[in-house]
Amino acid sequence: MRVTGLIAIFLRFRPWALGGAALLALLAGGPVRADHGGVPAVRAICSTDPGWCRLAAAEYQRLTGARVDQVQLSTREALARLRAERGAPRTDVWWGGTGTPYLVAAEENLLEPYRPIYVGDLHAWSQQLYALTGDRVGGLYSSAFGIGVNHELLRAKNLPPPKCWADLVRPEYRGLIVAPDPGKSGTAYVILSGLVQQMGEDAAFAYLKQLHANVAIYAERGLEVPQALVQGKAAIGVGFLFGFETARQKGAPLAAIMPCEGSSHEVGGIALVRGRPHGESGQRYYDWLLGPAGQASASRADSLQVPANASYRRDERIPGYAEAPMRPYDFARYGQNSERQRLLTRWTNEVQGRPR
Repeated sequence: MRVTGLIAIFLRFRPWALGGAALLALLAGGPVRADHGGVPAVRAICSTDPGWCRLAAAEYQRLTGARVDQVQLSTREALARLRAERGAPRTDVWWGGTGTPYLVAAEENLLEPYRPIYVGDLHAWSQQLYALTGDRVGGLYSSAFGIGVNHELLRAKNLPPPKCWADLVRPEYRGLIVAPDPGKSGTAYVILSGLVQQMGEDAAFAYLKQLHANVAIYAERGLEVPQALVQGKAAIGVGFLFGFETARQKGAPLAAIMPCEGSSHEVGGIALVRGRPHGESGQRYYDWLLGPAGQASASRADSLQVPANASYRRDERIPGYAEAPMRPYDFARYGQNSERQRLLTRWTNEVQGRPR
């Protein structure tokens, strides 16, 4: 059998393995390249932590020789790009960032069904997205949202750190909070809809109106919330806990707090684009990202989400947050574009324009 035949068989059955990539290079007598005439082998959009985006692309390119042309966009920006490319897509793979925009893209038929052969190795919350979307979206990782604090700034103001969602609306925290903007951030929608599920819709919007009075900054991206705390622009943040915890482990005076009432979580998405320009090579990058080697690259980039692939040993630095309830997120309802638009319109009409 030709070497190229062996390569094709190996890629089909073990495309994600770290050792597999090295073996492919060995079998081929050098790097395996899928680009021709300078055309990139894979075009991807990454919507998670920029450090992980860069490291994953670099590692995959080094291991396989396949060039990765990748941009970092928020999920909102990525969805807009896929809509603009409809009919003539230039993107192969979209990965990372909150899963709800992926469900919208699946609903709009922008994504291609694909079910990796190792789907049984994935946690149930990852498999749930495949079931909900007809295999158009998989779950890449999970992370809870909650509260982050800058201890130094709070001590300077002689204020205790908040412990609960209810604490954030106290008057002493007025002008000290940074939160993602629901009109611009996929992270913000997950938080908004998570609070609706936890509190009930009317109670959640009453709470958000009170919280609005204490918010000094609405960030355009969820990843900007921990950055604002590190830079001293705010003392308290609302966002995904892994971002606050990653900054703490790097030496920033931050803490990640699971609210005493409990919280919910995101599932970061991964998908192949419908009509993508580089069929097989796009699929191989997808398989690698969701396999053990790609999942491990998150830890090497200090991006501390919970990996979807249970066969990869979880990084001990990833926090567990067992001190309060972790509530399920209803993707079937709140991942629908109509529900998403309804809640965002209500936030715009009832919260956004209120004086602060």
